[in-house]
Amino acid sequence: MGAVLADDVNAAGRLRGAEAFVTALVTPASIPATTKSADLPMLTKAVASAKRTYQSCRYTEVMSQLPVLLLRLQDACDSLGGDARLRACALSADAYHVAASVLLKMDDYGLAWLAADRSMRAAALSQEPLAVGTSARIVTHALMADGHFGAATTVASKYAQRLAAEVRDPTPESLSVYGSLLLRGALAAAQAEDRDGSTTLLDEAGQAGSRLGSDYNHRWTAFGPANVLLHRIHVAVRLGDAGSAINYARKVNLDQLTVTERKASFFVDTAQAFSQWGKHEKAYRALRAAEELAPQELRSRPAVRRLVTDLLATAPPTVRPHLSEFAARIGAPR
Repeated sequence: MGAVLADDVNAAGRLRGAEAFVTALVTPASIPATTKSADLPMLTKAVASAKRTYQSCRYTEVMSQLPVLLLRLQDACDSLGGDARLRACALSADAYHVAASVLLKMDDYGLAWLAADRSMRAAALSQEPLAVGTSARIVTHALMADGHFGAATTVASKYAQRLAAEVRDPTPESLSVYGSLLLRGALAAAQAEDRDGSTTLLDEAGQAGSRLGSDYNHRWTAFGPANVLLHRIHVAVRLGDAGSAINYARKVNLDQLTVTERKASFFVDTAQAFSQWGKHEKAYRALRAAEELAPQELRSRPAVRRLVTDLLATAPPTVRPHLSEFAARIGAPR
């Protein structure tokens, strides 16, 4: 396992290929004009591939895909007209969303904000309400990462209301984006220690999930009742309510979690809850489950490495050797 991971992440835990990815995002080079640049079917498949790769927690791979893809999308937005241009802008919004998501995993908040802003600009140019709502999710996430919790809650709520007003007859896609925005707002409210506000947004998202009926991946949201439950766990952890988080976690049906990134995040949140509760061995087991499922999710995220370091500092002698080995494997300070 260690040898495989070493191919993807350096000793400091930073994903290989990150510098080239960041350079391409900040100072994009031009590419020769080709007929493929404006090939919308090809670009649609490429963006879907980037989304799937991200949701599979293969972050090194998605970073290698994005630089050229972003350039081709920009070329398409510049060279096409009419409905084709609008479609290219919507695809560009999705691609920048992926870029921002990867950067947030790496705690690179400044560049994540840049990518999130470009996602929203492209979404606005697409004139597609669902694209705007989807990009608002990553803008909210970027605001949260930089500590602007009140603004993040406001943005999420505002764009959820805007989407509901613009799409009078809800579709599975619009319900998914709407519910996902409310969930993002609930997380932001929890970060601001607004327990009542967070609970209200979670309950509203739960209603949208019930209307949807099950968990789907419409517009790459992985939204549904199970995802609402995952967010209840995350909110409880953020509010320091480990007991409630574990109770929610026990209700999760892993078979309903079809997106790897969501399942890995569930195990990390559960580990965090067990850590707050002083259950070091159970926290370790949850982290091991996450590692087996998505090794890059653990090695690429500074927040996870900090959790492991904190666990190691307070672990009893029976668990400390396992945690020490685990910390070394994922590049966490010991």
